[in-house]
Amino acid sequence: MSPISALSTPASTTIAWADAGRESAFKAWLAATAPRFQLRADTLRSASADASFRRYFRIDTEGAEQGSCIVMDAPPDKENSEPFVRIAALMAQAGLRVPEVLAWDAPLGFMLLSDLGAKTMMEVIDPQAPQANHAMYMEAVDTLIRWQLASKPGVLPPYDEAVLRRELALFPDWYLAKHKGVVLDDTQRSLLDAAFDKIVAHNLASPSVYVHRDYMPRNLMTAPQGLGVLDFQDALYGPITYDVASLMRDAFLSWEEDFVLDVTIRYWERARKAGLPVGDDFGEFYRGVEWMGLQRHLKVAGIFARLTLRDGKPKYLADTPRFIAYIRATTGRYNELRPLMRLIDTIEGTEPVTGFAYGRM
Repeated sequence: MSPISALSTPASTTIAWADAGRESAFKAWLAATAPRFQLRADTLRSASADASFRRYFRIDTEGAEQGSCIVMDAPPDKENSEPFVRIAALMAQAGLRVPEVLAWDAPLGFMLLSDLGAKTMMEVIDPQAPQANHAMYMEAVDTLIRWQLASKPGVLPPYDEAVLRRELALFPDWYLAKHKGVVLDDTQRSLLDAAFDKIVAHNLASPSVYVHRDYMPRNLMTAPQGLGVLDFQDALYGPITYDVASLMRDAFLSWEEDFVLDVTIRYWERARKAGLPVGDDFGEFYRGVEWMGLQRHLKVAGIFARLTLRDGKPKYLADTPRFIAYIRATTGRYNELRPLMRLIDTIEGTEPVTGFAYGRM
């Protein structure tokens, strides 16, 4: 979750460094890099930070084509930038608009990137008027389909059972045990394990394509040149249902189900026409999207608890009620998931889901 977005930070903003040695190394790297790309070092300012140890700065350029570039600060002992570089090239080959890697010092973890624009899709969405955002979502759908059409096995690591189970384990390990202080008894643990078995089996039944893994409005940049895509370094080869579930069941924004259905149906229609393996039954496909979304929200609840408790970033847990609402809505819809819903209700002190209330807080 690392939007390289402009936050209208003034050029005079001081960049804070926790390590004097890294600050010195950065200044030396920038001084050596600036002449080649006509960078104005005095304009360096913060662009954004993310849920990892990466930081992004914006810096202006001079010369005939004035503009700006993005600088990534990714300490190599904490962040491996190689997947970012490799997958950026893969996405560019697929026709997606992604940051171009202009310069990269791998041992130091400093990178210069092209700037995709000043606004994320999240920043320009009108959450009170779903249809006003329809064109943007259709552009996101078309961009996703281009990415999926480029898919080939053996290029990206598999989104396999081991990964799915490792992600699901974040929920009991971090959200339940460490955040909520819940110790599951043997019956509850067996119930959770049985639910996880069903979720993993259902999601592995979906055909595999390239999966961005965080395809949502905070990681999509709006610009006249077209939609830009960010935060793709964790991409894998796995369930085709994942990215559309991520897009429409956003970690930071909820829509009523009529809008979710509208966009998901249009994705399915366009994907099927393009020859992607989404099947001929939308109802079955939508079920797959819901089960994939359930896995994602269980994982993200655990990640956000870990960000707070281990990494000192409490802002992410503010969106926890959204995830629990998604989880309860999906588990309440399918009989085989009802035991999990009852367990969540017991832990959260919530009432059982009735009807088809959907993911709203």
